[in-house]
Amino acid sequence: MAVFTSLGLSEWLVRQCSQMGINKATPVQENCIPAILEGRDCMGCAKTGSGKTAAFVLPVLQKLSEDPYGIFCLVLTPTRELAYQIAEQFRVLGKPLGLRDCIIVGGMDMVTQALELSKKPHVVVATPGRLADHIRSCKTFNLQKIQFLILDEADRLLEQGCSDFTKDLEVILGVVPSKRQTLLFSATLTDTLQELQTIAMNKPFFWESKSETEYLMLCVLLDRNCQILTMMLREFKFPAISLHSMMKQKQRFANLAKFKSNVFKILIATDVASRGLDIPTVQVVINHNTPGLPKIYIHRVGRTARAGRNGVSITLVTQYDIHLINGIEEQIQTKLKEFPLEEKDVLKILTQVNVTRRQCEIVKNYI
Repeated sequence: MAVFTSLGLSEWLVRQCSQMGINKATPVQENCIPAILEGRDCMGCAKTGSGKTAAFVLPVLQKLSEDPYGIFCLVLTPTRELAYQIAEQFRVLGKPLGLRDCIIVGGMDMVTQALELSKKPHVVVATPGRLADHIRSCKTFNLQKIQFLILDEADRLLEQGCSDFTKDLEVILGVVPSKRQTLLFSATLTDTLQELQTIAMNKPFFWESKSETEYLMLCVLLDRNCQILTMMLREFKFPAISLHSMMKQKQRFANLAKFKSNVFKILIATDVASRGLDIPTVQVVINHNTPGLPKIYIHRVGRTARAGRNGVSITLVTQYDIHLINGIEEQIQTKLKEFPLEEKDVLKILTQVNVTRRQCEIVKNYI
């Protein structure tokens, strides 16, 4: 990993990073920051947790320090939680500048937000729908002088509902200057994301993480967890069978046939089963983890309630998944209901489950 001083960042920014315990640049930062400082448009694709936010926050702050005026940067993001996280990074790293930021998201008072916008903050972080509402109804601010337009989690922005997003984006693009830097960041490169490349035409720089080894490691881990979960359920006398990418095609077909014929009542599967699996009698889909993208959630839960039948979908959620749930709810335009569960019932079997899992992991390591 490169040190930040070699990327062209100012000393004050390097000191800010150091105070936060950030001393070396991640690959997405190492590759994208110099291009952004050169004044080029940029499209960066890297996995969640790879430092994408700092990859655009740091060069924007450096450019802002050279000429601090008005609304300098506009960041569009799909959810309010992400908006708050991005604004916090700007605030912490930009503290020496006396940075003023403004968060424009749904669920907040429009009048208060309009007042904040009229004060010309340096950075506006917004969800497209709410910002478009302000542009349509309020004339007390303008975005004619912004230097940076940033779309964070750009693929998820498109998946919020294409027609509505397109209308909102058209409204926003209609009031920002054509002479600007456009930065697109995403966890994945999708077909829909490529549609946005037309708004990044200023000597665009493209960088995508080439961590094939990490991807393969992730696949192995997912497949291993799938197998361990299957073994655990069998230990608890649940008739389960697995389906994952590391299995031979012949074994996949055999397991699928056993599930279709009700020989096994439970199928534990990775996302290899999220599409093209048409078994009308599936009654329940349980997401062992919260899907990272709304479209993945839709594909997964679409395995139940087929051919006019009823079905149930249950998703296991941690405190770190709230923004993912909000993205799913916005996409499907439905509020997910909390599943009633007695904590005492869970605690009653917790030790037994943990012991069984460790036993299954040991057995799996020797297979």
